[in-house]
Order: sequence, then C-alpha cells, then structure tokens
Amino acid sequence: MPNAILDPTGQADRTSGGSAFTLAPRRAGLRGARVGLLINTKRNADFFLEEVGRLLEEEQGAGSVMARTKLAFAQPVPADMLKELTTECDVVVTGVGDCGSCSASAVTDGIMLESKGIPAAVICSDAFGASADAIAALRGAPGYHYLTTPHPVAVLTPGEVRDRARQLLPDIVSLLAAGGEAAGGEAAA
Repeated sequence: MPNAILDPTGQADRTSGGSAFTLAPRRAGLRGARVGLLINTKRNADFFLEEVGRLLEEEQGAGSVMARTKLAFAQPVPADMLKELTTECDVVVTGVGDCGSCSASAVTDGIMLESKGIPAAVICSDAFGASADAIAALRGAPGYHYLTTPHPVAVLTPGEVRDRARQLLPDIVSLLAAGGEAAGGEAAA
C-alpha cells in the first residue's frame, strides 16, 4: 500500500464507520463538572494531569476529579475504562503524548471520548503533531483540535511541570467548555 497511513495503535477497526465526526456538546462552564484525567504511563504525565485537575477544581470550580491510568501508553483506552470515564465524568483531559505512538493513542482516546458524548482535551508535545494529525485523519476526524506543549515533557522538574499545566489551563478550559476553540487544527502553547 503505497502512501497508506498505518494506525500505530493497531486499532483501525475502531473508526467511526464512515459517519462524519462531530464533537460532543460543550458545557457552559466547568463549575460542578466531574473531571476525568486519563493518564498514560509516560514520565510526568501523571504529575502534569493531576496539576491540571487541581487547577480545574480550585480555579474553575470543578466538582470532582477522577484519575485513571491506562497501562499501555501506545494503545487506546481499554473498553472498561472508557465506559467508566463516559459514565462517571462530564469532561476528560488526557495525555501527555510525548512520543509518536502515545500521541497517536492520546488523540485516539480523545476522539473515542468525543464520539461517546464526552468533551475531551488532548495534550501532546509539539514534536509529534504529525503523528497526532495523521491519526486524527485516520480516525475520521481530520483537523481534530488538541493542545501542544514544548517537547519533551518527561525530563521536566516538578516546578516546570506545574508551570506547563498553568500555561495550558486556559486552552484546556476553552476545549472543554462552550465558547472555546473546540475544533480545527492544533493549538501551540
């Protein structure tokens, strides 16, 4: 297959079946929202997302934060965890895509959550935008909007991770709530 895009997650059968991709409806704001954090096992992803969760509670009035860690960063969220996130959360923040396969997986997770009616904010490092864009197109969501942070994330100190979370917070809120930039291309932070 010349010029074919291969799904690095090996899950090409999870595409939307040809129907046009649409984003989940956005909440008016995050006050009282049940926030899910979908953490992969990449270094600093847990600390980064936990800081985002803390900031969403303190500054946006989120009602609760539930963190779940998928064990295979290069695979989409397992079905049981996806079901839990879609029944227990109003919005989900996922990442940090800090390599090609985990970026593709994070975008896949975001698209899967959106298709189940849950607004998602996906975070990838900027070095892997091509992987993230390619998987979005493969999944039937070309131009899917995700956030980027400078590469790499894994080597950051705790203070630098907190700073990155703080810097991305307005964009994360914008992706999750109505009135924000919710579709079309990537945003660099």
